[in-house]
Amino acid sequence: MRIVLTVSTVNVNGLRAAAKKGFVEWLGSTKADVVACQEVRAELKELPAGAAAPEGWHVVHAPSAQKGRNGVMLFSRAEPDEVRIGFGEPEFEDSGRYAEIHLPNVVVASLYLPSGDVGTPRQDEKERFMAAFLPYLVDLRAKAEAGGREVVVVGDWNIAYEKTDLKNWRGNQKSSGFLPEEREWLGRVFTEAGYVDVQRKLDPEGPGPYTWWSYRGKAFDNDSGWRIDCQIATPGLAERCTSVVVERAESYDQRWSDHAPVTATYSG
Repeated sequence: MRIVLTVSTVNVNGLRAAAKKGFVEWLGSTKADVVACQEVRAELKELPAGAAAPEGWHVVHAPSAQKGRNGVMLFSRAEPDEVRIGFGEPEFEDSGRYAEIHLPNVVVASLYLPSGDVGTPRQDEKERFMAAFLPYLVDLRAKAEAGGREVVVVGDWNIAYEKTDLKNWRGNQKSSGFLPEEREWLGRVFTEAGYVDVQRKLDPEGPGPYTWWSYRGKAFDNDSGWRIDCQIATPGLAERCTSVVVERAESYDQRWSDHAPVTATYSG
């Protein structure tokens, strides 16, 4: 089985705003075969044509039932063989947090894992999502293997796994996104489910490269960020990954999101 594929993922932090600031131009220039977006926060009818129906792309959109919240998209140059919205858990089926497309040799999924806040219902929601999503990842890998496909789940995982994945790890040990139980869960994605973080396969040491920087203070200018946007693949596809690039804007004023696109190339 030969796979030649470039996948890019980015949390757009509201696609209506990002489209006005440079997303459409970026999409027009990317060499990616698949682009996954998270935190779209809009219906297709609310988006400009360059984002809702760009020429040369097939579009899959999974909006949230809560207007102005969440939402994921997948743009693919090839028409998918199959599309899936949600992962079968009733609470999250219409939450705009997960969509996948099946291409001839690979399943590409766009994930927006909930961001939590310690001691609040948001953290409880995040934990429920993680508990339901892990067995789905196990099942997805098994079914894909049976069908001769690899899998890559890309997106905003909202968890920094290691100290090398965020600049200020000391000050965030009790913060959502770097809690011991969250990191342990992501470790189970790598062990029990058997997936591979392709960035860390190519660059085991770090630090970073970071993919999200707060708009507050000088976080971007000081590169005080978090690596929470990841491409996590089945081992066979991870072996084929030849490069992972974080497309960090050259300057603060050139950003069209508080996240940067993460682009990986798989070949061989």
